Amino acid sequence: MNVSHQVISVPVWDLKPYENNARTHSDEQVDQLTKSIRQFGFNNPILVQDDLTVVAGHGRLLAAKKLGLESVPVIKLKHLTPAQVKAYVLADNKLALNAGWDDEILKAELLAIQEAGEVDMDAIGFSDEEMTALIDGVEVEDDTPRERPEYSKKIDTPVYSPKGERPELHTLVDRTKAIQLLDKINSAEIPEDIRQFLFCAAQRHNVFNYHLIAEYYCHAPKEIQELMEQSALVVIDFNKAIENGYVVLSKRLEDIYSASYEAPVDDEA
Repeated sequence: MNVSHQVISVPVWDLKPYENNARTHSDEQVDQLTKSIRQFGFNNPILVQDDLTVVAGHGRLLAAKKLGLESVPVIKLKHLTPAQVKAYVLADNKLALNAGWDDEILKAELLAIQEAGEVDMDAIGFSDEEMTALIDGVEVEDDTPRERPEYSKKIDTPVYSPKGERPELHTLVDRTKAIQLLDKINSAEIPEDIRQFLFCAAQRHNVFNYHLIAEYYCHAPKEIQELMEQSALVVIDFNKAIENGYVVLSKRLEDIYSASYEAPVDDEA
């Protein structure tokens, strides 16, 4: 099918999200998209139906609104039937997920970008954990073939080092949803013991930014660092994290974990 498309500019608030969009976008991913747009520009037009209902690009639309953009590039898909629109909404997301990576090439490209120092690495979309796992995980000292174990207890102690200024305390946690729920609980006509119980439950809706928490931890005095460790805001000792229930292993992983690393035998005992 030979279909030509014209890119047009449309006011952001004229675009309508597809009401049955099955793809979700976390706040973290939208933040990554905003950084990407700041870094590289809005280079991927949003695909819409003739009535400006979004077919593909819901995440980019959320990022555009967050950035306060007045208009965005758009392509109207006039050749699709209603059934094809439904199918394309799913295909646009699923087909991208079916692709893979060449880890060696990916590592080389990321290292080259990092070394150039011109690009905010967050704008690429890889988390610090993914970067670390990729860069450390593909390093091989020689060409000797190795079997990859199912699971290993060999875990390096996390190294927390400052990457910038100490974040403001209020940026470490988003309490918006918890506060809204607390207001509803407080105004409800319910027994006081139930109210106190629901107050405790509402705290689960606090959303912690662990990236900023780790940065704050770097700048904190030792006493505060220890309290942050005990609160499981950062994990320093993996064994202690398991012991205290901060990290939970499935039964299968627990068996592999125990079998792959047993405590050394004391010959003098």
